Amino acid sequence: MDTVFAWDGGFVTGLDSVDEQHHALINLFNELNAALLSPAGSDETLLADIYARLLSYAEYHFREEEGMMMRFRLDERHVEGHRMAHQQFVDQVRGQGNRRAYMGNTKAGTALIDFLTSWLGLHILGIDQSMARQMALIRRGLSPGEAYERERNSHDHSAQVLIKMVGKLYSALSEQNAQLIDANLHLEERVALRTRELEDANARLNTLARTDALLDIANRAHFNEWLEQICALARRAQRPVGLVMIDVDCFKRYNDHYGHQQGDACLQAVARAVKGCLRRGTDLVARYGGEELVAVLPDTDAEGAASIARKMVDAVRAVQMPHADSMVGPWVTISAGVCSQVPNSGEHGASGSAALITHADAALYEAKRQGRDRCVAAGQD
Repeated sequence: MDTVFAWDGGFVTGLDSVDEQHHALINLFNELNAALLSPAGSDETLLADIYARLLSYAEYHFREEEGMMMRFRLDERHVEGHRMAHQQFVDQVRGQGNRRAYMGNTKAGTALIDFLTSWLGLHILGIDQSMARQMALIRRGLSPGEAYERERNSHDHSAQVLIKMVGKLYSALSEQNAQLIDANLHLEERVALRTRELEDANARLNTLARTDALLDIANRAHFNEWLEQICALARRAQRPVGLVMIDVDCFKRYNDHYGHQQGDACLQAVARAVKGCLRRGTDLVARYGGEELVAVLPDTDAEGAASIARKMVDAVRAVQMPHADSMVGPWVTISAGVCSQVPNSGEHGASGSAALITHADAALYEAKRQGRDRCVAAGQD
């Protein structure tokens, strides 16, 4: 085990139980140091165990010392400072309880060990040995107050300088350690935030890649992918898929009469009206091309698909967008072709999805031939 705190006679207090506890703390410090600097330092469970044992033993040691001070009735001025030092250490160690801040981070791990060892040096040289000397004076007959005053006034000057230097080192290392922990924790937060931002950005890019920018509905690529997936599922379950092909009537005339900007607004209104007729999350409206839209209706038979197509035709007409150059009527209208069937691969050499498109497109052509502003189901005359 790597040793970061070497014991020698200068740290003896003369209180057997206290010295024994100091030895135990040193062993825990060295165990923590070895774990942080070894390949096992990446094991959060191991670090958590050592850290918990260190904190638990330190709290036990502090209780023992405070009980001893009470039995000897040490001067309250020393007792109060001693207790504050104990509590400060416990609070600092508990505040550094996120072991991930040290995992794989040699700088942070070294700062923690430096902080702990400087604390122990100050604890023994500056506080516990002072406590031991006051207890010895009390055993010789001095009052607690007299023992405290003699201890305060009789220190060797060089010893006082050393203790002050250790105290300053402890304060500096404590602050450095706190800053490192805070920096590492904030780094984790920034990494987590950046990861979420990237995930959100990727999700937005994915949505944009599958969405028609003008109409805010699925684009042709998304439609192709979705139809293939729905047909594959329907083929296995032997359930029908409905498809509605939609064309805006006389749209070229509309563009020529009102201009392309108004033509874009017209298509947007049609898309909203058509999309508003769908109620299920699996239903999909997409832009097929130009002024053509398409709706995929999973698990929908011929009657259900035709009913939805009629609602779409009625919904667009109900918007009452003026179309002064239409051959159908005064408003913008649509024609729709409907097909519903169980997708079967190999039908006339076409896949199930291709067959659906072919039949729905033929029905759309028939709706236009019959005068537009209507829907026709595949197979109808």
